[in-house]
Amino acid sequence: MLSSTNSATLLGVSALPVAVEANSGERGDPRVVLVGLPDATVKESLDRVHSSLSNGGFSLPRTRITVNLAPADLRKEGSAFDLPVALCLLASTKQLGHDLLKEFLIAGELGLSGELRYVRGGLSMAVLAKQQKRRGVILPVASAKEASLVDGIEVYGVDNLSQVVDFLNQKVSLDAIRPSINSSNIDKDPLYDFNEVKGQPKLRRAVEVAVCGGHNLLIIGPPGSGKSMVSKRIPTILPSPSMDEYIEIIKIYSSTGDASYMANGLNSRPFRAPHHTISDVGLIGGGTIPGAGEISLAHNGVLFLDELPEFKRSVLEVLRQPLEDGEVTISRSAGKVTLPSRFMFVASMNPCPCGYLGDPKNSCRCSIPQIQKYRSKISGPLLDRIDLHVEAPALAVTELQNFKKSESSEVIRRRVEVCRKIQRERFSKLKIKTNAFMPDSWIEKACFLSDENKQVLVHAMNQLSLSARAYTRILKVSRTIADMCNSVNIERNHLLEAIQYRNLDRKII
Repeated sequence: MLSSTNSATLLGVSALPVAVEANSGERGDPRVVLVGLPDATVKESLDRVHSSLSNGGFSLPRTRITVNLAPADLRKEGSAFDLPVALCLLASTKQLGHDLLKEFLIAGELGLSGELRYVRGGLSMAVLAKQQKRRGVILPVASAKEASLVDGIEVYGVDNLSQVVDFLNQKVSLDAIRPSINSSNIDKDPLYDFNEVKGQPKLRRAVEVAVCGGHNLLIIGPPGSGKSMVSKRIPTILPSPSMDEYIEIIKIYSSTGDASYMANGLNSRPFRAPHHTISDVGLIGGGTIPGAGEISLAHNGVLFLDELPEFKRSVLEVLRQPLEDGEVTISRSAGKVTLPSRFMFVASMNPCPCGYLGDPKNSCRCSIPQIQKYRSKISGPLLDRIDLHVEAPALAVTELQNFKKSESSEVIRRRVEVCRKIQRERFSKLKIKTNAFMPDSWIEKACFLSDENKQVLVHAMNQLSLSARAYTRILKVSRTIADMCNSVNIERNHLLEAIQYRNLDRKII
């Protein structure tokens, strides 16, 4: 007897539909044959299914049974097919009714006792089920929590195989899971707060400008000047993500099998700080079957690269396109995927290998060739894509001893939220939410300059030998500073402040 149900496999962060079919009573050796381009994990599912069926009190006939995963030319991976295969086998042997089986998208990993375990991509599967206009999804409880974020479909979380069978046979009823999200505006991490930052008023200002507009930021300073300290506190002044942004974040983390982020709720954004030994695949994503890398895990959040020149040149260069487009396309033999990567890029570096170039109290021990080699690791095109360059000078002892707590993260975050609201209203008809990703078609309209200010910008371009990309980024930063001042037009002081954040171009290159 033939039976079928619906499941899905992941490609990148998206779920692709897979039809699971089972046909029993065939002539031949009494065994179960699995076809449809499965990987090793999927092939092993037959052993898990046999044990779970046996321990659940179910039996299979001693005939040849063929299980097909369609389409046959799509590679299947993961343990999510355990549950739909088991249900199809039961349906093909008349131990399970067919009426409800096709109404749901089903996925789940089976333990040998029949218990159901978390599978990655639950949210993506719920999105797919909604697109297919299915009644809902049946998933393990751990995966169903994230899937419940999708409106318009029923999401059922189940604990074991017997519970699913009784539900589909209409012997028991289950309540659909409702989304439960922590949306309180508490501090993201009480261990980090901007009121602990000593001195560095210029750096604090640059960070606030960068966060308000979602701009990329490079911090340059000697060891102990607070570069890493300030960078780690940037998430505490970021506004809470919207529901759409939150779903995008969960979708990415779910595709990697990391369900821990959902516990953070709506009061935090991703903050990724990979070590400088990371590979280009680890940073941008990829693998045999393309998956998300660090830049996608930082989507709608912050990617922080500490000691930027210590990263391999090849690793840094792969950041060019994502920084410009907000997404990355990866092509492999298993397929091509486009992953979201719209993040705020923050980096820090020393002015030289020893770190003390320009320090009035410590002499630099580096030779000119060493300094040139150190700085040459950051290419001009990459530097061009960083909107703000700011110096963080070493702190004097008196600044450390006479320290008084400054503005807290909560106070700064309130100002950031006001500025972000202005930008959301400006780009209400677009998918973007910050000035950093303003399209070129909007620059002339949103970043209007008077004739006098145009001359100021032309002079700066000539003096600093800036590129056309730097020109547009200065305008975008100027627009952000004007928004912070609640100014309709970009004034001279707004433009000058934006220009001075580019005056390190010549020094670094």
